[in-house]
Amino acid sequence: MSEMRDSNPLSAVYSKFRALYYRDVLHKVKLRELSLTTSEVYCVDIIHNLNKPTIQEFSNFIGISSPNATYKVNSLIKKGYLKKVQSETDKREYYLDVTEKYYRYYNINQKYLDIIENRLRETLSEEEFNIFNNTLIKIYDELIPEIPLDE
Repeated sequence: MSEMRDSNPLSAVYSKFRALYYRDVLHKVKLRELSLTTSEVYCVDIIHNLNKPTIQEFSNFIGISSPNATYKVNSLIKKGYLKKVQSETDKREYYLDVTEKYYRYYNINQKYLDIIENRLRETLSEEEFNIFNNTLIKIYDELIPEIPLDE
């Protein structure tokens, strides 16, 4: 593991976060704390991160047909994790938005990120912490333009 950390620290950090996230998702599905399948967890997370996409935008992003995306969306609506919101400018258009039920689940994962942030604040000087945060902002804004996650 130290070899991976030394060669590509960003990849190593991403891998650790991803592994912890998958572990938590699979654990919650196994305990039936979530009424979602693993695939549905990923879909609702993608919809949340796309910031109120249409079904077509969601479909295009994950590379599935519109009918398949509609099926997944309807299942998530039925389970209470998503809702359709009518556009105020074009009444024919609907956007997908997550519900409070999703946020109750999401906050469980957010707690771990808060722990990491607190550890960083304890470990780094204020200047180092600010540099770290500014670097993350640059990565978010400039280096990964493929995903429009702006809210």
